[in-house]
Amino acid sequence: MIRIRLSDQDAHRLEDEYRRAKDTAYRDRLQVVRLASRDRPHREVAADLGIAPRTVRRWLNRYLELGLAGLRPRQAKGAEAKVTPEMAEVVRRWVIEGPAKQGLDRAGWTHAELAEHLYRTHGVRASRSAMQRSCQEAGIRVYRPTYRFLRGDPDKQAAAREELDELKRGPRPASWCR
Repeated sequence: MIRIRLSDQDAHRLEDEYRRAKDTAYRDRLQVVRLASRDRPHREVAADLGIAPRTVRRWLNRYLELGLAGLRPRQAKGAEAKVTPEMAEVVRRWVIEGPAKQGLDRAGWTHAELAEHLYRTHGVRASRSAMQRSCQEAGIRVYRPTYRFLRGDPDKQAAAREELDELKRGPRPASWCR
């Protein structure tokens, strides 16, 4: 059985930490140490908190090795980002220049299309959500551009009107001529 002997100063610090702790997992771990320091058997501490006796021993050992820092819950690291900051700059350039500059036939980017283009050009496979996170972190806002008729080239607009008129007038099927 692991025995915990706390000095008055350590006991006060443990009590203060217990009162201030908001995380329930951290509070449970502090409670294990508090109860064990009062010579409560490990099985009773485990039963009171609804945990396994092995968990009580593990937390007590962590406290003896690392102190209060050993009891704090740690955040899992997770996978490393596939889109590096250097790649984010490339993606930023793509978004600014538009898909047409990259040889693609579309008006704007989506996160899925950016991820696919990144894979085709650089061999870096990233999911849509990973690309969205990366863009958000880099301050890249993928949006759908709107075409403003008034800002367009007048010559192109006139040519487009003529094409539309021609399509509207185009040859009619023989069944309509009766």
